[in-house]
Amino acid sequence: MYKIDEIFTFTQDLFLQSDVKFEHCRHQAITNYDIDEQVCQQFAWTAQPTKSLFLKLKGSDNSFALLFTLKDQRLDSKAVKTLLGKRVSISSNEEMVEQLGCVPGAVCPFMINHTVPIIIDPILLAHSELLFTPGDPESTFIFNSQDLDTLLAKLPNPIHYLPKIDS
Repeated sequence: MYKIDEIFTFTQDLFLQSDVKFEHCRHQAITNYDIDEQVCQQFAWTAQPTKSLFLKLKGSDNSFALLFTLKDQRLDSKAVKTLLGKRVSISSNEEMVEQLGCVPGAVCPFMINHTVPIIIDPILLAHSELLFTPGDPESTFIFNSQDLDTLLAKLPNPIHYLPKIDS
């Protein structure tokens, strides 16, 4: 299990080593959607809030994946099954804490655990800026979505993209 400060440092180093510009903000702990909204209003953020869902792959004791998407998107378990070949469910908080060390609600999309596949929702790229919590519910990073592929290229994790849905 990793510690929150290790996750934060790993994430910050990823941005610095990738030469990707980012903004880091400290604030009250975001522990639910109401506080999230308050903090967004307080800082007048225009970046799109994201979420990272830690998923358990069915039929395996210790296999997981992470879905990085927008805050308001729902899990499309059929699309993920098509992509990974296994059914998924959202992992329990206990499994997530045990595997990642993150606080529930503050899962970092850039995995320090390099064995976990990362699934990217292409809807993220429809927005100019994204914001996420780097494992610490009192921190937020903001970056340009066009730099997402640069960051992902520095990770050894398997990277998958959900199919784009035409609207």
